[in-house]
Amino acid sequence: MLKKYSLMLSLLFAITCLVSCGSNKNAATTDTPVAEAGTPVTLTSITVGPLLETTELNATSAFQLKSFVKANTTGYLQLVNAQLGKYITKGQDMFVIKNKEAEALGNTVNVLDSSFRFTGIIHIKAPGSGYVSVLTYKAGDYVTDGEQLATISDVNSFVFLLDLPYELKNYLAGNKNLQLKLPDGTVLNGYVAALMPVVDAVSQTQQVVIKVNSKQQIPENLIAKVTIVKKSKANAFLLPKDAVLTDEVQSQFWVMKLTDSATAVKVLIKKGLENNNQVEILSPIFSATDKILLSGNYGVADTAKVTVTQEQ
Repeated sequence: MLKKYSLMLSLLFAITCLVSCGSNKNAATTDTPVAEAGTPVTLTSITVGPLLETTELNATSAFQLKSFVKANTTGYLQLVNAQLGKYITKGQDMFVIKNKEAEALGNTVNVLDSSFRFTGIIHIKAPGSGYVSVLTYKAGDYVTDGEQLATISDVNSFVFLLDLPYELKNYLAGNKNLQLKLPDGTVLNGYVAALMPVVDAVSQTQQVVIKVNSKQQIPENLIAKVTIVKKSKANAFLLPKDAVLTDEVQSQFWVMKLTDSATAVKVLIKKGLENNNQVEILSPIFSATDKILLSGNYGVADTAKVTVTQEQ
């Protein structure tokens, strides 16, 4: 009997030891810290440099002056010395017309009186220099007195017309010299020549006449991009635009600043000037060593855990 009780106590002791060892293993497993995975982010820092706040507008090429070449008699075109798109100089023969009387009589008058020297040939010269933009008739056609034969676009009247929103008119004083970027990448230097005294009733824009310093042939109705400088600052504290966050109504702006190797905190800021790529930070004053989240910052909570993948 005593042996039986001793066996039962030994078995009970063995079970207790097994349970105790299992509990200790679970406790050890539970107490082992697990590294928390942070949001992958890239970093940037504050820079100091010049900043321009600009707006981009469209300007359309145009010839302000067009000369209309008209027939000064009724007859037949014997010669057309003009081609569409070709440059023509002032005083150059464009058309030769033989009036209908000369065409009908032929040399009859000259046979009767050779001293009369009647030909009925009339030369029409170009009233100005430029490109032939309209050509209505060809040689052999019958034309009437006063009929329009061609149109010459005066090369000296070539300008770009900028439709300037009236609320931006005050900025024009600081933008007398402008650069125009053509669709093919060509950049032209221009200057404000005149301001048209009328505003479009629908768009409330005012046309600005821009003269360009270029000898190359530029077609009419070509749209160029013009950059208007609104404000500028020589030494501004700058951050990339992607680093600045805002709420839905854009009433607050902030950045996410790295406080240690894995924690980012929300810092409210006050913006200044900005363009398509950079934003001026008025307050607080960041140092060059402060690390600001550039990507991966959207939707990140205050004091969030992050993992830095790249630093600018």
